[in-house]
Amino acid sequence: MDPIADMLVAIKNGYMARKQTVSMPHSKFKFEIAKVLEKSKFIASVQKTDTKLEVGLLYENNKPKLKEVKKVSKLGLRVYTKSKDIKSIKGGRGITIVSTPQGVMTGSDARSKKLGGEVICIVW
Repeated sequence: MDPIADMLVAIKNGYMARKQTVSMPHSKFKFEIAKVLEKSKFIASVQKTDTKLEVGLLYENNKPKLKEVKKVSKLGLRVYTKSKDIKSIKGGRGITIVSTPQGVMTGSDARSKKLGGEVICIVW
């Protein structure tokens, strides 16, 4: 199973069930992705404990901030891109999460730093 896909689906399902927080197993990579989502205001907060990752969900006018998640790189097919090939998502309302040599960041940050890498997912 893909742990990153499980994390993204757990967050999306938490929004659909109108939960305030979602809990999942902790890993450093998941924590970095959650920090990018928090910085982009798709989730309210992220906290790590010894074995769990607690994600606080964010609502605006009783509507979820995160509407859809599309996993791009999968276990069987990794997708890499150059910085100039990273496009904006939904007219700037969405983000691309990219794993670069300098860490996990949004597509716009990677484009401004001229860094390419593995495209993890697209969120809007």
